[in-house]
Amino acid sequence: MDTNTKKVQLAIIGGGPAGMSAAVAAHEAGIRDILILERDQRLGGILPQCIHNGFGLHRFGEELTGPEYARRYSELVRKHNIPYMLNTTVLSFTRDRKITAVNESEGLFTVEADAIILAMGCRERPRGALNIAGSRPAGIYSAGTAQKFVNMKGYLPGKSVVILGSGDIGLIMARRMTLEGAKVKAVCELMPYSGGLARNIEQCLNDFSIPLKFSHTVVKIHGEKRLTGVTIAAVDENRRPIEGSEEFIECDTLLLSVGLIPENELTRGADIELDSVTGGAIVDQNRETDAEGVFACGNVLHVHDLVDYVSEEAEIAGRAAADYIFGKRPEKIEIKLECDGKVRYTVPRVITEAKDVNVYFRVSNVFRDSYIVIKDGDKEIFRRKKIKFAPGEMETVKITEAMIKEASGSVLSLSIE
Repeated sequence: MDTNTKKVQLAIIGGGPAGMSAAVAAHEAGIRDILILERDQRLGGILPQCIHNGFGLHRFGEELTGPEYARRYSELVRKHNIPYMLNTTVLSFTRDRKITAVNESEGLFTVEADAIILAMGCRERPRGALNIAGSRPAGIYSAGTAQKFVNMKGYLPGKSVVILGSGDIGLIMARRMTLEGAKVKAVCELMPYSGGLARNIEQCLNDFSIPLKFSHTVVKIHGEKRLTGVTIAAVDENRRPIEGSEEFIECDTLLLSVGLIPENELTRGADIELDSVTGGAIVDQNRETDAEGVFACGNVLHVHDLVDYVSEEAEIAGRAAADYIFGKRPEKIEIKLECDGKVRYTVPRVITEAKDVNVYFRVSNVFRDSYIVIKDGDKEIFRRKKIKFAPGEMETVKITEAMIKEASGSVLSLSIE
């Protein structure tokens, strides 16, 4: 074997909450030869810059900040003596589980793994994807970049702020900028509903009297060297600006919170099938992709609203990777999960084992006093009412082992009624 080739049982790409949780779960399942590859200078992913609380309620039964949550898992990684390499960029991996990576100390090197877990997280959608008219002055940031400036660098990006998009990071930054002395003049949301958690709207906007304008967007950016203002407008049901509804808001900063995208360039390069809705890999309930022995979890699979669910999902991937390495492969079945459009997507997309499965899903609109319904062909096998389904809230429903064993066909459908 080449001196620049490392052989491990399990390689994990990404050392954020998903990667660390998966590593700990795999270690507890008996895998001892694990390597985490992380491109940043520390473990934790995005969590170190998320200094607000609200993390860990499900996992630890207490409210933690992002750095505290990350520390819980990084301490477990160190306690189990799980090796990790920081400042290490993975350039590619193949379906036969060969990873090419680079860092300053090792140079270019290869990792050959019995199994791989993908845990690369997600990134923010940039301004270039929005097609907003106007020049390119200073003062336009993604909400996550502004969060890093304020929380980690000690810089205040601006004093007078408009936020486009009501994703959770944007809502949290509306509060953060206000607490630091800036004036947040408006949060504009293209859709008629928020993309963030209801608790964040209440705690970050309503508590500070920050206006949230639904069905509004930024149509023009003003300023040459520095942003001087934005023009916003109401939009119709086709999300097109309504002529005559334009309003100019003077500001020196525009924060963009217009969605997160799973970081799947490596996955795409390995020719792994991706879900057109989530942008993540298509997986079974063990979080295994269509490449044998390659698993995915966390925000690289689909964007979660709570980090607690990231850890929960990563544990599934970690245990399943351990079973794969140890050769514990139960007899496979194949039951596909289909959606009606009101249910946008499901994770997993396919059931391959007859055991209880927690199915994660998101809806496409706000639905009140509605039911989540599961059908086996024309036969209804599950129905549960909820007062409100919202796109910003991830939902779960359990498909039981009995439902799977009694399924008459190869498809189960999920719908909102």
